[in-house]
Amino acid sequence: MIRRLVIVAFAGALLSVAWAVEPARDGVRAAGQPDGRARPDPAQQRPAAPGRRPGHAGGQHRRIRWRASVAVGRPDAGRLIRGVMLPSQGSHFFTWDPVLSRAPDRWWRRFGTARLIRTLLSVIDAYAAAHPGAPRVGVGDLSRPRGGDFGPAYGGIGHASHQNGLDADVYYPRLDRRERSPATAAQINRRLAQDLVDRFVAAGAQVVFVGPATALHGPPGVVQVLTHHDNHLHVRLPPG
Repeated sequence: MIRRLVIVAFAGALLSVAWAVEPARDGVRAAGQPDGRARPDPAQQRPAAPGRRPGHAGGQHRRIRWRASVAVGRPDAGRLIRGVMLPSQGSHFFTWDPVLSRAPDRWWRRFGTARLIRTLLSVIDAYAAAHPGAPRVGVGDLSRPRGGDFGPAYGGIGHASHQNGLDADVYYPRLDRRERSPATAAQINRRLAQDLVDRFVAAGAQVVFVGPATALHGPPGVVQVLTHHDNHLHVRLPPG
């Protein structure tokens, strides 16, 4: 009887410790700052088979937690309900952290609506099929897990938008094929970059922002030149 009571008490103590160390929900502290603790990433839970790069074409897309997402409010004053996390990498893309200047982008910076995630994967897959020898496409920040402010408090110059899960940064392919952000517009493979812009326009983007030094173009009103976009394009989907 005494032994049974000791076992029960020990189990209760373990549960109490587990509850006490449980990470903050969505990896964000009560004050709104990133927690910094690691969260399991679907793209990193299983090693790739020998000779293959990990990718959604190899089944990674089946590990995405698809949910009925809702974009609330405006891109510059909104929030995200039931966001979907983009994996850290795939057969045809990698993610890039613009603040730490390294891959992959941190998990809490990679949330969007299900429609945004599907659009990104669809466009990138079609691009890769059209350019089988091209390097993987770099994807940067989307939104935070529940959207909302993504300004300078979250690193670098921050984002004026990226608040409701409909915005994504995509890095231009580099001439030297390195999987990292271009340092200058001179490093951009403009032929491949223009093809990416064209594909996002065809996929129904509401706007695609490109940098003033890139010489990239598209339908007026959809493809727009904006400062701070010489190393990446910014695609925004329409609401709905």
